[in-house]
Amino acid sequence: MNRTANLVLISGSLREGSTNTAVVRTLPGLLGDRVRPLEYRGMASLPHFNPDDDVEPLPAEVARLRRVVAEADAVLFCTPEYAGDLPGSFKNLLDWTVGGMEIVDKPVGWINASSSPTGAEGAHRALRTVLGYTGAHLVEEACVRVPVSRAAVDAGTGTVTDPGVREAIAEVARALVGHVAAGWGSSAADGAEEEFADRAAGA
Repeated sequence: MNRTANLVLISGSLREGSTNTAVVRTLPGLLGDRVRPLEYRGMASLPHFNPDDDVEPLPAEVARLRRVVAEADAVLFCTPEYAGDLPGSFKNLLDWTVGGMEIVDKPVGWINASSSPTGAEGAHRALRTVLGYTGAHLVEEACVRVPVSRAAVDAGTGTVTDPGVREAIAEVARALVGHVAAGWGSSAADGAEEEFADRAAGA
């Protein structure tokens, strides 16, 4: 039986021209017909996390974030590092997922797009810690560093054009969606692999 995986894509950057956002916006063109991508773009509208506000009725954007995560089969993050840690706005988004149960046991992964010598190690170490608190299921083979330089991004479309980088990005998504499909049975997993291979070959 063919099934479509809902994959939520979240960039941890609010900056225009972010290579992390470029990765997120490149992925839909690489995913194939058996994956339904959804880029969450509401991070800037989330209120500052306050446990007193984590009650019904939730702030509108918080409710939307949790609904998006609840409907996802998997979530893929791509975040920069700021001052050796997660950017505040992205940490705020993650804090809002802790109080709900939507992300518990949800397969998650990340693409570390940093091209800096340190490889944004501080941010991704912190991301691993925070995701542990949320109860998310970290898919190790879908947590990969894929350095993306600004030269690899088309300024007009805001997407990655370098073929090698595109294939590496697709490989991470393939691992995450393959993990999801494996829970549906071998035929679904094989179909997902074929879809990705076809898209990557035609990119």
